[in-house]
Parts: sequence; C-alpha cells; structure tokens
Amino acid sequence: MTSEDDVEVRPVQPYQAVKAYVCPGCNQEIGVGVGHVVVVPLHAPDLRRHWHRPCWDHRQRRRPGR
Repeated sequence: MTSEDDVEVRPVQPYQAVKAYVCPGCNQEIGVGVGHVVVVPLHAPDLRRHWHRPCWDHRQRRRPGR
C-alpha cells in the first residue's frame, strides 16, 4: 500500500470534472460534474488515479474493487 508521504492528493471540484473516470477503489464511474480527488504518486506522476473521495478515505478498510 502507498504511504501518505509518497502521494499528493488533489481535490477536483465538480465544475472542474469535465471527463469521466473509473475509480480504482470501487470500479465505478466518476461522472462528469462529480467532485473527487486525484492521487498522484510523487515518484511516478504519470500513474495518477482519480478516486471518489469516500473510496480514497476508506481505502484501508476495503478490498480493491469493492
């Protein structure tokens, strides 16, 4: 699991969400206009992922894709 010190978490406001993504925490779509967070690994910024805010907050208690 990634350490909090190894990533930058950037909030995305609903008006900034102009493209749909799939959340790696629940494998559900993050739709256009839905606020969420972008998690950027500091050592590999190209591997950034878009997460629902609750999925990111509860990632330690969930299995991937659930």
